[in-house]
Amino acid sequence: MSTIYDVLRRPLVTEKSNYQVGKLHQYVFEVSSDATRILVKDAVEELFKVTVLRVNVINVPAKRSRRARSRRLVVTRPGFKKAIITLSPEDTIPLFEGV
Repeated sequence: MSTIYDVLRRPLVTEKSNYQVGKLHQYVFEVSSDATRILVKDAVEELFKVTVLRVNVINVPAKRSRRARSRRLVVTRPGFKKAIITLSPEDTIPLFEGV
């Protein structure tokens, strides 16, 4: 981990994450594979100037599919690590607004 900018890779925008933003004040990011809760919290607070209440980190497994003819398992999408960040109710991240 060289800088704080390498921790957060991209925001994950799905129907579930839009619900979490609106009702639960939770934002979802894909993070680097060696990121910890403390690194993610420091990165979000530094980059977006918000107060982080809680950070949950989840390792998402790779998606696999089976070939019909040879019955071999093939990895179609690699796994990644994502972080769900809960902010205080008065804080927002403008990156997710209007999506």
